[in-house]
Amino acid sequence: MSSGGGAEASLRAVHVGRIAPLGPVPSAFFKQPVSGRVAAGPLGLAGDEQADKKVHGGHDKAVYAYPSEGYTAWIEDFPARARTLVPGGMGENLVTSGLSEDEIHIGDVLRIGSATLQVTQPRQPCFKLGLYHREPKMVRRMIETARCGWYLRVLEAGDLGAGDRIEVIERQEKGWTVRRFAALIAQKTLDTETLAEIVAMPGLAESWQMKALGLLAQMKGVHQPQ
Repeated sequence: MSSGGGAEASLRAVHVGRIAPLGPVPSAFFKQPVSGRVAAGPLGLAGDEQADKKVHGGHDKAVYAYPSEGYTAWIEDFPARARTLVPGGMGENLVTSGLSEDEIHIGDVLRIGSATLQVTQPRQPCFKLGLYHREPKMVRRMIETARCGWYLRVLEAGDLGAGDRIEVIERQEKGWTVRRFAALIAQKTLDTETLAEIVAMPGLAESWQMKALGLLAQMKGVHQPQ
């Protein structure tokens, strides 16, 4: 199956980062490009670290991808921060070309190099995004625009590198795009039908499925006749 973003979808760059101080907190937000092939395993890319493993890393957020095309709009929004609004500036591991949050679906399976990865959820920005760019308004702007990129789990370990083709080998045609799911997170109001759809969503990060399951149980409990 060809990519929803077309046959031209590719991996523009690969970044990894070590833990270092970011203002008052430790962070691996600082990512550096890697030349050559990089191993991708169940917990992420070789040489990449996470400072706060409660909210970063793990099987469902092993790798973070961001579309290179998104940086143009960021520079338009924050021209004074153009120096840091370059590929790698979102703390991403994979800089993609030819894909977007409107085309990628939760549960899509991608082949990059010899690795197979699955889209699990949008990125939810935290204060570290604002710290890195010295612009706290960026956090709210990412939520408003859903220019958030997406997390991936590694289904089959392998290696990948800049220039590799990105092929969507399994597509959730009736699934939610990353943008739709990110918009849902932003609105914070969920009905029982939506929650049931989230619980059954193929490929979605387990934490989101469990959260939806808990909320659904609460809502049904409230509405049950005494």
